[in-house]
Amino acid sequence: MRIFALVRSFRGGSTLLWKVTGPLQHRSFQHDFIPRDPNAKPKKYKYPAFYNPYGPRPSPSEKIIQLAEQIVELTPEERCQIGPALAQKLTLPKLQHISTEGLDLGAQAGPAGGAKAEEKKAEKTAFDVKLEKFDAAAKIKVIKEVRAFTNLGLKEAKDLVEKVPVLLKQGVTKEEAAEIIEKIKAAGGVATME
Repeated sequence: MRIFALVRSFRGGSTLLWKVTGPLQHRSFQHDFIPRDPNAKPKKYKYPAFYNPYGPRPSPSEKIIQLAEQIVELTPEERCQIGPALAQKLTLPKLQHISTEGLDLGAQAGPAGGAKAEEKKAEKTAFDVKLEKFDAAAKIKVIKEVRAFTNLGLKEAKDLVEKVPVLLKQGVTKEEAAEIIEKIKAAGGVATME
C-alpha cells in the first residue's frame, strides 16, 4: 500500500515539474531559422596544401636564392653542421672569460695561467664580506650590525651570525666592504674581505 501511495504522490507532483515558465528555446521557434534540406549533400570545402596563418609571403631575395643553391651543393656531413653553427651564432651570447682566481688548476694553469690570474686580481671590482668570528659578549651588537646592512629580520640575522664563518654580503664595492668590516669590528666581530 505504501508503494502505491508513493507512486501516486510522484505522479501528482510530476505535473508541477513540467510546467513551462518561459519561452521555449528550440531552433524551430526562432524567427531566422531555415530548416536544412534533408536531401542536400554535404558541402565539400577545398583545403589549401598547407596552412599559412600569415597569408602569402613575398618571394625570396636573390641573396637568399644564392645561399640556398650553395647549401644544396654541400655534402650531407657539411649540411649537418649548418644547424648547430647557426644556432651558436644567432642565439647564444658571446661567452665571457671565466676567472680562475678562486680555482685550483694545478698543472693546467702553467706560467701563462698564473699571469692571467694576476691580471684578473688587479681588475677585481666586486668583493665579498665574510664574518670570521665574534666575541660572545658582543653577539647582540654584531647581530644588530648585520641587520643594518643586510635588511634581514632579527631571527634571520641571528641564524646567520650563529653559522660563523659565513658570507654576509656578496658583490659589493671595495669602499662599501671596508665600511662594513669597520662597523663589525667596532661591534666586536672580525670580518674579512674576499
